Order: sequence, then structure tokens, then C-alpha cells
Amino acid sequence: MAIVGAGGKMGARLIALAMDRPGLRITAAVETGGHPSLGRDAGEASGGPRLGVAIGADAATALSTSDVVVDFTTPSATTALIPKAVAAKTALVIGTTGLGADAVAAIRRAVAAIPIVYAPNMSLGMNVMFKVIADVTRALGAEYDLEIIEAHHRQKRDAPSGTALKLGEILADATERRLDEVAVYARHGELGPRAPTAIGIQAIRAGDIVGDHTVLFGGPGERLEITHRASSRDTFASGALRAAQWVAGKPAGLYDMQDVLGLK
Repeated sequence: MAIVGAGGKMGARLIALAMDRPGLRITAAVETGGHPSLGRDAGEASGGPRLGVAIGADAATALSTSDVVVDFTTPSATTALIPKAVAAKTALVIGTTGLGADAVAAIRRAVAAIPIVYAPNMSLGMNVMFKVIADVTRALGAEYDLEIIEAHHRQKRDAPSGTALKLGEILADATERRLDEVAVYARHGELGPRAPTAIGIQAIRAGDIVGDHTVLFGGPGERLEITHRASSRDTFASGALRAAQWVAGKPAGLYDMQDVLGLK
């Protein structure tokens, strides 16, 4: 396995957890040119024992020596990485959030040649929640208002989170709506009564919150709230490592964590 973004917070946790995970061997660790971690031993840079793999800037070489690459970087870095993975015929696990249309289009082209696991959230618990809320939405019916509240740390750049948007898409599909037509992302001023078909998505940014997501179902005389709270980045790193082990050797195609967990 190669890890791209090895000098970042998620990269460090991926390295630390992978070193203790049976069946995984880190063959390469990659960072951008000029990053202060370049040249350091990947294990020591992650706060663990020496691994014998130096963090480098040559992604193409790293991919050529690996069965799978795990990418938690930035949208632009992910977009640049995808054709390199295709050229090396290396399976890819993408945990980068906030991907735009260019990156998504690159993924859709690449899956004709390589297997890719792409998910807005790698947490095992959150992916179970994805499945559960669809069933709850259909069971409760149209009388229940649908709201999503997400909270993340002050450094998060995109809003709403990719996970919140995924939750919104699931709610919209379960009620036969289009999220781009019914989503309400902020409320202020004199708005009038709530539209019965609206799906509210509200974002909070504060402190060092790792990631909280709540889906609120508001009905006559009651409300139901389903919440997932991540207290450590390890939950995302562990899910990504599980995806890496699962996708290695799979046929070319686009997969998500529902595939990895056998929930489909």
C-alpha cells in the first residue's frame, strides 16, 4: 500500500494504524514537493517506530510498487493523482473531501481501467447510518420534515460536508425528490412557513470537532434524531485501511463503503 498525503494528520494516522494491521505493508509514502516531512522515515514522522520507508514526492514511482494507494489530500492533488494510478494500474481509495466536477469526472473515466473506492466518509458507523436513514425515511413517510445538522472543526474548508450532502442525497432518493431542487442550506430573515418537501442542511464550524452529523425527522407530536459522532480521525483511517484491503485485486469499477461492508 502507498499513502499519498503521508505528512498530513490523516496520513500519519493511516501509517500508524497500518503498521499494526495484518495483511498490510506500506511500500511508499508520498507528499508534495517542499513539504517539511520529505525525506523523513514515514513511521517516525507518524510518531511511531522506524518503518524503513522514506516520504518522497514521486507519486508515479510509489504507485508502481503498490497494489493499492490511499489518498487523503486536496481536490487538486487527487485530480492529478488519478491518471497516475490508471497508468500504474493501481487500485485507489479516495478519502479526499470537497471534490469538484473535474475530480468526479476523472474518477468516472478512471474506473473503466482500475478499481476505485470513493466515499465521502470512510467511517464504518457512518456507512451503516447511510443505510439506516433510507429505511427510516421510507417508513415514516411524507409527514415528517427532514433536517441535517453537521459540525466540524474550524479548519475545515468546505461546507456543507461531503457526508452531509451524501445524507441529503439519500433522503432525497428515499422520498423521490431531487436534492438540488429541495435543499435549504441556510435560513435567515422572513422566510414564511417551511416547505414540506424541503431538506435542510445546516453547517457548524467550531473548535476541534472531528465530525458530527445528525439527521432529524420531525413529525406530528414527536421527532426522531439519528446521530453519528466521530471522536477521532482513527475511525476514518481504519475504514480506509479496510477499504484498501478489500479493493486490492477487485475488477475495475467504482465502489463505495457500502460495497466494502457488504451492505448492498
